[in-house]
Amino acid sequence: MKILISPQAFKESLSGMEAAQAIEEGVLRALPKAQTTLIPIADGGDGTLETIVATTGGTIQQATVEDPLGRPITSSWGALGDGQTAMIEMSRASGLALLQEQERNPKITSTFGTGQLILEALNNGFSKLIIGIGGSATNDGGAGMAQSLGIKLLDKHGTNLPPGGSSLKNLDNIDVSSMDPRIHETTIMVATDVSNTLCGPTGASAVYGPQKGATQSMIEELDQCLSHFADSIKEILNIEIKQIPGSGAAGGLGAGLMAFLNADLLPGVDVVLETLRIESYLEEADLVITGEGQMDYQTVFNKAPIGIAKRAKKKNIPVIAIAGSLGKGYEQVFEHGIDGVTAAVLAPMPLTRATDEAKSLVALAAERAIRLIEVGRNFDQ
Repeated sequence: MKILISPQAFKESLSGMEAAQAIEEGVLRALPKAQTTLIPIADGGDGTLETIVATTGGTIQQATVEDPLGRPITSSWGALGDGQTAMIEMSRASGLALLQEQERNPKITSTFGTGQLILEALNNGFSKLIIGIGGSATNDGGAGMAQSLGIKLLDKHGTNLPPGGSSLKNLDNIDVSSMDPRIHETTIMVATDVSNTLCGPTGASAVYGPQKGATQSMIEELDQCLSHFADSIKEILNIEIKQIPGSGAAGGLGAGLMAFLNADLLPGVDVVLETLRIESYLEEADLVITGEGQMDYQTVFNKAPIGIAKRAKKKNIPVIAIAGSLGKGYEQVFEHGIDGVTAAVLAPMPLTRATDEAKSLVALAAERAIRLIEVGRNFDQ
């Protein structure tokens, strides 16, 4: 039996590759002659950089950039094994996790550091970029990112706007003449699992502003600033971004990437699976085993296990999933391509123990699943 093992990371327990190796261990205990292929997957969120780099045989590079408040930090980005593609996670330069809770203020935080990571990739000769845009601390519409790439966002006095979302209300002109020309020769895919538009009650400020430190009055101000930003881009550059699904991702960075870098916004799992050439691995598979830390009703919203399950179903390949635990509504995955689910944790135990023993628990779950499959196969005979 040829088995494709493609889990995503088990959050705070196992990386995607560690989870795949644990599943393989359990599979081979139950079926020693199985032929296994390990291709960890991700959906554009946490762990995507490590997953893609490891799976493609790439390397993780370091760079000094500005954090959301303009302070120098050591960040990282991925050089994929094809030598042409770079992976950037905006959270590593402009992420909420880089700030103390009392430092959160989307009126002044900036995506400038994300633009610096893009420059690093360009300076190293990469012509295809994948940008993951989850976990941001910002609400500047990607203005800082644009400025770091040479775009001038000017007030009525011809002065470049200062960092932060609140300064966008003073935007009077956009000068793209000094933008890094390599951008025009670069293919940019943006991985996101957010479909929010830029403005309004379901926009970047209203939905995600509070977790970034925004009060209600700040939310209203920032929403007006982004609306003015979008109107200015429409008027000056003739590019519509305000109502595009995904434009509100990462405090409007999705909008900025579309407007200034001509980027394509795509579901994160689709970007990852395309990059990993998952279809070529499915061609050889008799069974797919996927998994994640907790499987519940949220899994069906195009998370990584569902992404690969849907592709497997098109080829009539059965899919089982190993989950650290099962939450409310996990049964919905059976309607989206996953045929069976088993949990790694079968009895109550402290979270610390479950985390410490994650590898052995996942291996045991995989072994149980394969033994049950073998019972069915023997019964059919």
